[in-house]
Amino acid sequence: MSEEPGVAGPESAVPRPELSPSVRAQLLATEHWSLLASRSTTQGEVLTRISMFLTFTSASLLSVALVGNATQFSDAFRAFALTVLSIDLVVGLLTHVRVMSVGMEDLMYVLAMNRLRAAYVDMDPGIGPYLMAGAHDDEEGAKKTYYFLGVRKAFSQVAGSSMVFMGFVNAALIALLLGSALLTAGLPAVAAVPVAVVAALVFFGTSLTRGHRRYLEVWKNNPPASPTG
Repeated sequence: MSEEPGVAGPESAVPRPELSPSVRAQLLATEHWSLLASRSTTQGEVLTRISMFLTFTSASLLSVALVGNATQFSDAFRAFALTVLSIDLVVGLLTHVRVMSVGMEDLMYVLAMNRLRAAYVDMDPGIGPYLMAGAHDDEEGAKKTYYFLGVRKAFSQVAGSSMVFMGFVNAALIALLLGSALLTAGLPAVAAVPVAVVAALVFFGTSLTRGHRRYLEVWKNNPPASPTG
């Protein structure tokens, strides 16, 4: 039976030429540099966001102090202070969301580059001993890339992260804003302070839990193509 004009059958498919190892290496290296550039850009962007947030918060708190001295801490000052603290908190929460997203994006880039290193090793197993960064796109490979000079405790990795830093700063802003609002409403300090502290701790704990859950979802939803042997 003859085929319809213009419709190519399976037997007419043109076989793809086998690429040489040098061309494969060049394609992998191009992708590697693209991922590295994207990772650097993302890190620079989030560090700029954090710096802008801290500068904005510092300037706004200084303005609150100056207005307080000028108004003798009147009712108008209290309204001004609560407004400024609310704006600071909103900016901090938005920055916090971006920081958490960038943390996951950074892990994404690390895993992608680890997978490329696995391809390098497949092409030339002899280069394996010379790669200090991870060559496996699983959790162990990612940990090796983040710190390939030995074993580092997970606590230090998390405690020193930008996510924990932003969580702590926003928790402090929540405590300051809520405590100030309760005091303005007439609640005594012995009751307002504990409520503010508890709210800050709840936010900080929720932030850590959410970050840990997103981290676990990475390994659940993305099975490795080159797991650690």
